[in-house]
Amino acid sequence: MKEDLFGRCPYVTAQKLLTGKWSMYIIYLLSDGPVRFNELLRRMPEEMTHTTLSRQLKTLETRGLVIRTSYDQIPPKVEYSLSEIGEKFTLILDVLKELGTDYIEYMNKDEYTE
Repeated sequence: MKEDLFGRCPYVTAQKLLTGKWSMYIIYLLSDGPVRFNELLRRMPEEMTHTTLSRQLKTLETRGLVIRTSYDQIPPKVEYSLSEIGEKFTLILDVLKELGTDYIEYMNKDEYTE
């Protein structure tokens, strides 16, 4: 039987925290501060559905990376923001942005073939 490394190995733990096609992008969008659900949906790529975003946010909230704040008003207002531990992922996003930018440059060179 294979050993579950979640919660024991930092690489496996970090990887599992960010599972989900859009989790890193959602964390990026929340890195500037609280955002309402519909605004997040508008900022997502076209293929993102209401249901998918809702499910992904719920997962990130369950994992403690995102905080959902509901305001008691009419019409209802809900905002999402990064938790303290979720904000730590912005450091990783900065490095991934640099890597992604470098790789885009690499792809645009003549020697790149997929």
